[in-house]
Amino acid sequence: MKCPFCGAEDTKVTDSRDSSEAFEIRRRRECENCAKRFTTYERIESHPLVVIKKDGRRESFLKEKLMNGIIKSCQKRDVSVEKMEEAGRDIESSLRNEDTYEIPSSKIGEFVARKLKALDKVAYIRFASIYKDFEDVTDFEKEIKSIKK
Repeated sequence: MKCPFCGAEDTKVTDSRDSSEAFEIRRRRECENCAKRFTTYERIESHPLVVIKKDGRRESFLKEKLMNGIIKSCQKRDVSVEKMEEAGRDIESSLRNEDTYEIPSSKIGEFVARKLKALDKVAYIRFASIYKDFEDVTDFEKEIKSIKK
């Protein structure tokens, strides 16, 4: 494994842990050249997921896009990177547990909304405003009222 900081190929594993669902192993590594530490994840190779967009187009599922949405929703909120990464892993795991390789984007949105609602209400509202295509302030008010209940 190459060091992401200095590019050296000599790294050692300092700690390994199974994830909560045992689909991946988290490894803490240390570069023997620059002594910096970094984390890698070893995952079971699985089937590719295809996202079916609202207009019917199909594209490959990219975890980076999922994470970008979560990070943007949680921007300037007191949500740790670890919590956001955990949410992303949980959502991806849920998608892979579906009985199909083709997932509608609306289903992904539901998983993200559910996770964000539990993680941070403001992040949830931010995401919901895009996902549910809010038209005006009354849409925001309705969603905030539903959260308060």
